[in-house]
Amino acid sequence: MRARGSRISALALTACLLALAGCGGEPEPEAEDTSVPEALAGMQAGPAQAVQGQRIGTPNKDRVVTLGVLNKRNNLTQDLEMKPGETRRIGNLVVKVATCEKTLPWEKPQEEGAFVQVFVEDRRTSKEKLAWQKVFSGWLFKNSPGLNVVEHPVYDVWVKSCAMSFPGPDASPASAASSSNAAKPSGSESTPEPNPAPSPAPTPAPAPSPSPTASASDSSAN
Repeated sequence: MRARGSRISALALTACLLALAGCGGEPEPEAEDTSVPEALAGMQAGPAQAVQGQRIGTPNKDRVVTLGVLNKRNNLTQDLEMKPGETRRIGNLVVKVATCEKTLPWEKPQEEGAFVQVFVEDRRTSKEKLAWQKVFSGWLFKNSPGLNVVEHPVYDVWVKSCAMSFPGPDASPASAASSSNAAKPSGSESTPEPNPAPSPAPTPAPAPSPSPTASASDSSAN
């Protein structure tokens, strides 16, 4: 009887351990929602800024903006590579980019920036439902972050780079001026070059006078 009771106890203990192992593990983390809300996806982020971004250099649609995003709650940072007009969602954060710009290579100081809009799904009071709130809309600058900042207790967004280029191999003022001079239309009138001044005619050399010896011989012959 004792052996039988010990076997039953061992089986019961094993069953309990298996049950605890199956239920006591850590739960899998919930998948982060990355779907952009329709109300935000249809909005344009600064259309006027997007038009200005097409005036010189790489077309606006081909530029690439790299943004840094910080979640202050868990101290996690990640980079977002976006093109102008693109919208990206991270949890209850939505970021929209209209355009990006950078100074010409010969301009000092160098600067890069992007026109960004930031939305956060939040509630102002405990009685309100969750709703998307615009917390920032404007230019962010890489080398001068203090000029404009995203003020939010949970999220921080900043510009890391704006990938674009300018026409010309060197993109310098001298090359730009030379290329503009070389690219004149074929029908334009060219300034005529001045005719060279005529050179003075050479002065004829005087005829040589006869020598006295030759004159004396001629007179004696006569």
